[in-house]
Amino acid sequence: MPIKIREDSVGFHLLMYLDAATDIAETLLAPPSKWAKWAWCGKHSTYKSAVYRLVRSGFLEIIERDEKKYLSLTKTGKVQLLVAKSKLPKPKAWDGKWRMVFFDIPEKSKKERHELRRLLLKNGFKKMQASVYICPWPLNREAIRYLKETGLVKYIRFGRMEEVDDDADLKKKFSLENQ
Repeated sequence: MPIKIREDSVGFHLLMYLDAATDIAETLLAPPSKWAKWAWCGKHSTYKSAVYRLVRSGFLEIIERDEKKYLSLTKTGKVQLLVAKSKLPKPKAWDGKWRMVFFDIPEKSKKERHELRRLLLKNGFKKMQASVYICPWPLNREAIRYLKETGLVKYIRFGRMEEVDDDADLKKKFSLENQ
């Protein structure tokens, strides 16, 4: 069963580090004696556990080169990292516009459809109908990047509207009654 990446986990920070690396990252099994470089992960055993969970889930792969083992993000790992990074803070003031996402993702991509719904909910969107979500704030760049990386963007339409008829219930959902 795949793991979910929490933004405060060692696994998330490890994926972020690997995502920022220009080449294959550091050696996989840094011995405890060389642990100072990885101290941000906590204990050596915590790091090793996170690595093996991420490998088992298919987010990382172990590559052997020059008789050393290295970590590399898989495509699945990059997508999961984008999903984990996709939640950014809401703007302080609402600009008065509603953002809508409409989608029709084929049944063969059921898993991706579920991930899209999760991403929308994580970004504060509310479900209006099965494939229609609304929010007063825009999707962030990481969420859009995720949609492009997965190829889902071709099944999705985005809209920004000045007004929605009788939006009192929506304003209440998003705590915007006074705006």
